[in-house]
Amino acid sequence: MSTFSSLHELAALVAVRQGLYVRWSVGPEEDLAASSSTDDLTGVPLPGLSANPLDIEDWWGDRPTHIWVARRLYDYSHLPRVKGDRIRPWVLAAKEAGRGPDNEPLVTDVQPLGWISPQVITEADRVVTRQQGSWGPLNRDSAVEG
Repeated sequence: MSTFSSLHELAALVAVRQGLYVRWSVGPEEDLAASSSTDDLTGVPLPGLSANPLDIEDWWGDRPTHIWVARRLYDYSHLPRVKGDRIRPWVLAAKEAGRGPDNEPLVTDVQPLGWISPQVITEADRVVTRQQGSWGPLNRDSAVEG
């Protein structure tokens, strides 16, 4: 599988193609053999692989595509730290089959398109942290006490 080596390379693809997702896992070979994700909390098998959409929403308007893509990558960049260093991001085309417990798309008919290099994640981090607003990656590794 090829590798996306720059944020602008990935953004160029997102600008011209819809139905793209990023998945953080050990990779398509293992994922496609399983064909579904499992809810971490309950162990329930899900009707597809959990993934995050890369498609640009209409409300984004004519803002830069690379900032959109950077934010989508940045949101889940904590996963290798939380789930292990074998977890890597990769791009896929797929069909949405439902929603998972975190409202994430569950996808089927997966076509792997390429790995996302660590340099792209570093670029995404730089782009997001340079923005004026306050934003951080989603992270649930700290428990809420009640």
